[in-house]
Formats: sequence, C-alpha cells, structure tokens
Amino acid sequence: MIEYQASLLDFALPDPAVGFSSVANIRRTWLSSSAWVDHLPGWLTGSEALFDRLLEHVPWVAERRWMYSRQVDVPRLTCHYDTGERLPDPMLVRARRLVSDHYEDEMGEPLTSAGLCLYRGGTDSVAWHGDTLGRGKTEDTVVAILSLGSERTLALRPRGGGAARHRFAAGHGDLIVMGGSCQRTWEHAVPKTTRPVGPRISVQFRARGVR
Repeated sequence: MIEYQASLLDFALPDPAVGFSSVANIRRTWLSSSAWVDHLPGWLTGSEALFDRLLEHVPWVAERRWMYSRQVDVPRLTCHYDTGERLPDPMLVRARRLVSDHYEDEMGEPLTSAGLCLYRGGTDSVAWHGDTLGRGKTEDTVVAILSLGSERTLALRPRGGGAARHRFAAGHGDLIVMGGSCQRTWEHAVPKTTRPVGPRISVQFRARGVR
C-alpha cells in the first residue's frame, strides 16, 4: 500500500486551482558551454488530483534487469508511452504541448513521447546515466520532467564519474528540463535517501527517437 500525504498548498483551498504557470518564467543553469538545465518550481498548481489518477490508473511495471551475472529488481516502477500512443491523462497531453511550444524553436522538433517512473519511497532510485538510447547519444535534445508527489533530488555530474556538481529539488508540480548536450556530456541520477519520503511520480517528455 503506497501512502502519500499531500502538501498543505494542495489543501489550502476547498477547490484548489489547477493550472500551469507560464514556461517563459523558467530559469536556466548552464552546466557547460553546450549543456543546460532549466527549472521552474511549482509549474503545475493543484496537482494532487493528477498524482492520484496516475498512481491508480497507469499500468505500472516492475522491471528486472541483468547486473553482475544475475537478475535484479529495478528500484522503481515504470510505464512508457511511445510516439503516437495515447497518454493516460489529458493533463499530460496539455503539459507536453506547453513544453513543446516553448522549446520547439530551440530544439527544432516537438516532444512526442512520455516515460513515467514511480518512486515508491526513499529506497527507490535511478543510478547515474544519460538518456542516450537513440539520437540522444549523438545529437542535442531536450528531456522535460514534470515532478509530482514528494520532493526528491535530481543530481547531475559530468560524464565520466565523480561527485554531483549540481542538485535540483524536484518538488510537487515542478518542471525540470535538461537540454543541449546534457544527455551525452553529463549524467543525472535520483539517489536513494534515508529521510522519510512518500511516493513521487516523474513524467519525462522526450522527442521522437530519444529514450
């Protein structure tokens, strides 16, 4: 049983307003001359209902993968909606369109897919990696993340190892966008945490052929 306690902000009004603020308010951090991260806290307000719908209705998958000659559980649940597949909620359709409209001139193409991850608690995580399956290995791209639920840390470091150079708090309704050469020249992770945290859903919007 996954339990989630909503923020006080979501219960501040009897009928909390649900909506997106302007993506134009997003702030950019340059990681290098060619890689950047944009961050907009609280982009989606009143997002508790969306979190609940996704938690209940998305067909979450518990994956297993080979590691050191044995199969292990992937420490999170996932679901992927490829280009052309119907997204599980109209709010995600709107979110993807708003981000696409803002970045299409910069990236030259729209965002077309959505990958969802459910971090059930502090022991769920994702290790250091870049989204380099497909065109992200050789081309600049944008990966936009809508974060829902409990706050977790998104850490970044240059590709090749070492400690995290940047940490972003991915909170309820936040938008984080990684762009330029970020996927092939930097790595990102959501580390485990020992502090008590509830579940978090990460929605990653990507362009065609990027995974």
